[in-house]
Amino acid sequence: MPPSFSAPALRATGGIFYGLFFFLTACTVTPLTPAIPYETVVASPARTERDRSEDAGRKPVAFLEFSGVRPGMRVLDIWSGAGYTSELLALEVGPTGHVWAQNDKPSKRLEERLSEHPQANLEQVIASYDNPVPAQASGLDLITIVMSYHDIAALPVDRARMDAQLYAALKSGGHLVLIDHSARAGSGTSDSANLHRIDEALVKDELARAGFRLEAQSDFLRNPDDPRGQAFFDMQIPSDKFALRFVKG
Repeated sequence: MPPSFSAPALRATGGIFYGLFFFLTACTVTPLTPAIPYETVVASPARTERDRSEDAGRKPVAFLEFSGVRPGMRVLDIWSGAGYTSELLALEVGPTGHVWAQNDKPSKRLEERLSEHPQANLEQVIASYDNPVPAQASGLDLITIVMSYHDIAALPVDRARMDAQLYAALKSGGHLVLIDHSARAGSGTSDSANLHRIDEALVKDELARAGFRLEAQSDFLRNPDDPRGQAFFDMQIPSDKFALRFVKG
């Protein structure tokens, strides 16, 4: 025989059940898709014609999907150059997020971009690679290093120190996405200065030493026909590029 409950007890019990229901419902309806579809970001008029001319080779929608960038995120783009990647990220994080576009010296093309399309959520940062994280950029959700880790490896930079700083700047569960031109296996950094490539295994090892855990890899920029013996800008075919996503914690 089922137990009997008084009216006050039923109300109290019902309140618990309803509270639990609404709590579980709230936990399950959190949107997983971006507020702005990645295709819409890529089509934004804020992007330059030069950006669009690079899209076929850089596959921005696939990049955004792999990075997992969402509205409201705080992002640091290392060696941002003219801002191709920074712009994509800023358009997706929207007004509630922020992107710091880091270079070690001012970028005229990035300055022109920001002058022509001022964006409060996209900020140029000038900082050395030995200390690339601005003081206000703690608790980051995402760090990106797109086709420039090999350049950093060609400079007199303490990469172990840099990687440790990047790890510290991310919040727990935050991600670092790194894409670069593949060097021959076992070559380390020997091709970084002349061929503008870097050994994928070396990158994985260096970031693992800093505490990062490799979470995912993608082949959206792979080209198995690349012999890896030339600089990417001397080739008639796209270079083979690896895409790695690391997580903190």
